Amino acid sequence: MLHNSSSDSVGGKVLLKRTLQLMSLILLVVPALTACHAQPTGGAVCKIAFLLPETKTARYETQDLPNFRRRLTELGFTEKNLIYNNANQDAATQQQQAEAALTNGATVMVLDPVDSNAAAKIADLAKSKNVPVISYDRLINGSDGVSYYISFDNELVGNLQGEALLAALQKLGQTNVPTVVMINGSPTDNNASLFKRGAHAVLDGRVNIAKEYDTPDWSPDKAQQEMEQALTALNNQVDGVYAANDGTAGGAIAAMKAAGLNPLPPVTGQDAELAAIQRILAHEQYMTIYKAIRPEAEVAAELAFDLCQGRSPAVTRFNSRVNNTKIEVPAILLKPIGVTRDNIKNTVVADQFWSIEQICTADFEAACAAADLQ
Repeated sequence: MLHNSSSDSVGGKVLLKRTLQLMSLILLVVPALTACHAQPTGGAVCKIAFLLPETKTARYETQDLPNFRRRLTELGFTEKNLIYNNANQDAATQQQQAEAALTNGATVMVLDPVDSNAAAKIADLAKSKNVPVISYDRLINGSDGVSYYISFDNELVGNLQGEALLAALQKLGQTNVPTVVMINGSPTDNNASLFKRGAHAVLDGRVNIAKEYDTPDWSPDKAQQEMEQALTALNNQVDGVYAANDGTAGGAIAAMKAAGLNPLPPVTGQDAELAAIQRILAHEQYMTIYKAIRPEAEVAAELAFDLCQGRSPAVTRFNSRVNNTKIEVPAILLKPIGVTRDNIKNTVVADQFWSIEQICTADFEAACAAADLQ
């Protein structure tokens, strides 16, 4: 049999060409398969929707959003795949934002509801599209579409506020039953009901709750109006104020200053807003509740990222289960901390929640020096 060198040469070139084509195809297919494996079932792109309720409470834009975004970036999440919206305290707007997020391909939803009950429709809709929902900071009631809940022990928040108010009143050495005004949070916020329950558990029977209000939208302006009404009804005779958060505390304090109360009675708060820390240093607000929002936002980002990648979070991450009237929701509940002038340095400053430079502006230099913050 004769050896045909020309034929062998042509065949070898064809074989080499086909081999190179096959190798190129493999190089294209393998990463694609790997990427698909990292995505949740039914979605080609991992997208996370982060939906916050309002801007009147300063924490959401200054703490929650940047910490959530930063942690996702650290995990390797692509920023352009984050769908962010703030509902500005409008439940109908939040419903529209959630629907738009799902239409735009959200594969995981992290939702802090404007209205804890109305948000059940959002969770139900997400479930119908196989999109897991993380209830963030506020519990979504009445839906089995809630996968996880991340927040703080909110009844404990109320306990701490009530105990701090009692301690402040006791320091004043009053012999009569103190007269207290309660400025609660929004009636549509499940957390507000828990704060109120926790505070009542401490205060009932120990003070005279002369006036009590639920503050629509957590509005500082409405809290100021409520406090003005209370002062008028009580002839300015108020020994203490339970304010559910720092925004409502600021409103109540503005009303009392306008009415000429001096010194101001002790006032509680929550969220450790910068303005509240400065008021505490200036002896205008007695205390606030520091909730370490950074770990809350980071945990939410980590859970959302895992779900987006098709991974189930470890059961050991959860330390509680919370009933939302429909199901028992696996929960991570973080511990709140009461902050007064005595421990600002060891809490919000030590955790770099606020820096001394941010707190100790020109108007508060003397107050900071007196509190050893400089």
